[in-house]
Amino acid sequence: MNAYTGKLLIIDLTDRSSDIFPVPDAMKQAFIGGKGYGARLLCDWVPPGTDPLGPENPIMFLTGPLTGTLAPAMRGCIITRSPLTGLFLDSYFGGSFSPEIKYAGYDGIVIKGRADAPSYIWIDDETVEIRDARHLWGTDALTANQRIKADLGDDTVRIASIGQAGENQVLFSLVSCEFNRQAGRGGAGAVMGAKNLKAIAVRGGNSVKVHDPQGFSQACKNAFEELRKSPDVEALRVAGTASAVEFANETGLLPNKNYKNGTFAKASKIADKGQSKHLWLGSSACLGCPIRCSKIGAVRTGKFKGFVTDIIEYESAALLGANLDISDIRAVAHLTKLCDLYGMDSMSSGNLIGFAMEACETGLIKTPKGIDLTFGNVEAAEYLIHDMAGQKSELGRLLSKGVKQAAKEIGDPAEAFAVHTKGLETPAWGPRGVSGMGLAYMTTDRGGCHQRGFTVSYELGGEYNGVPMDPLTTENKARMVVELQNYSAGTDTLVKCDFGSFGISDTTYAQLLTAAVGGDVQPGAFYETGERIWNLVRMFNLANGTDESQDTLPARFVKEALPDGPAKGHLISERDMARMKQEYYDLRGWDKSGTPLKETLARLGLEDENTNQ
Repeated sequence: MNAYTGKLLIIDLTDRSSDIFPVPDAMKQAFIGGKGYGARLLCDWVPPGTDPLGPENPIMFLTGPLTGTLAPAMRGCIITRSPLTGLFLDSYFGGSFSPEIKYAGYDGIVIKGRADAPSYIWIDDETVEIRDARHLWGTDALTANQRIKADLGDDTVRIASIGQAGENQVLFSLVSCEFNRQAGRGGAGAVMGAKNLKAIAVRGGNSVKVHDPQGFSQACKNAFEELRKSPDVEALRVAGTASAVEFANETGLLPNKNYKNGTFAKASKIADKGQSKHLWLGSSACLGCPIRCSKIGAVRTGKFKGFVTDIIEYESAALLGANLDISDIRAVAHLTKLCDLYGMDSMSSGNLIGFAMEACETGLIKTPKGIDLTFGNVEAAEYLIHDMAGQKSELGRLLSKGVKQAAKEIGDPAEAFAVHTKGLETPAWGPRGVSGMGLAYMTTDRGGCHQRGFTVSYELGGEYNGVPMDPLTTENKARMVVELQNYSAGTDTLVKCDFGSFGISDTTYAQLLTAAVGGDVQPGAFYETGERIWNLVRMFNLANGTDESQDTLPARFVKEALPDGPAKGHLISERDMARMKQEYYDLRGWDKSGTPLKETLARLGLEDENTNQ
């Protein structure tokens, strides 16, 4: 008896069939769950060059061995080949959808093929049905959720759905996993849309057993106590990630006007202070999470009054607020809500709107008729969200391809201010004042991402594991990034919440996993497993067209010095990038072109992998 169900549910939409894939013991031992399972299966089942929007590209909804248990801060992940980048994609979500998969008796759901008409999947323990969704096509993600629950006559059913952006295959469309919980990055919603799959509804009637109930209970107590004592977790409990807005502003890392600047004079208005005043009414949490970093609220005054909202997370506040020079948090909440309804990544949306505003400002694109496409204009931002999601005009269709492709089609001048890494729009932590964050962006496995080695607190704190850190130099950055990436990938197999790891130690995670599934897991297992996953994903990405030249930063961070903030005058030069990247490759056991060496792969049990797969 252990916390694994040992089964993946495989659904083929083309022939309307389902089957069970028994998870091999070797895969459990080498990859644990979550991201690890997804990396292994994507490499095994998706040949190089597979069209991300074709029926052959699977989309996987995966749990971890701790999902559905009492362990705190557990989530779920979606794995597929990204239509935005063409690379490996893992996108995470909170809430209650992932535990419901476990309660239905599965460690994950893998969906292949393409339905011949709009459909949704209904999973009720062992019962699996593919149902007609033509009456749902064209509805937003949350309306679809409500209507399916009404159809099934059960409000407790858990649903993952797409909105109009996913249906229209906007390349950065997301999957809404219950209200205010999204798998946001990289375009998983477009993969569902291409499969004519509007939603997945799950109801489970099973419980999750653990190998050692007494040991697991004690490990959970340890984890909760570590979370209780963590000042970082306490800050999240009080103000969520919204408090990071003023921190990023004070340190010169907050994007403003398409990342030109690193500060925003009105940052406090969109941070926790402004949100508390205009939005918040109480706190809320994902299922079983003691952190309660989320909020329940509503826009009660002003032009946009009359809708319920969650907390406006740091990334949304920064990219739809500060980056667009918009300071009214009620307007930012409105823009974020539109993205949620359409099912469109608010981070990529804010990046693209900023890009379009600058392109218009510099004369590279024409102002849409009747729209003043300038920074600070909420109506212009709203117009572009509608336009991108609905594919209403040539400009909307262009931007819906992502900033990399949009800039390429506009021409060379636009590529100078298209802010992305490997095609994934850059998050809201400008790296010019923290060079290690720049290296993390350069080398992330899914493209521009702050969750694959978040170095900011260590660099600004001046130390990482006893090693001095100067945020503006390249020294000691590569080893830190490698270790953080390995640990992140290793613990994403559980699937854990990043905020949980602000308090829970690797020792406690190891105790939780040992008690849940048996064996004798040591803390070092997460670093080793993470390294294995990182190298496997690198091989997948190399086989799908990435190379050393793409391990780079956007021109804005390399050729333009930061004009404000504590790091004013600083940039990350070509020389800085080359130095950090080569040290990173050496530490990873990769050659000068960024390809894992044979001995590295053999050490990790990946000797059969090659870039041609």
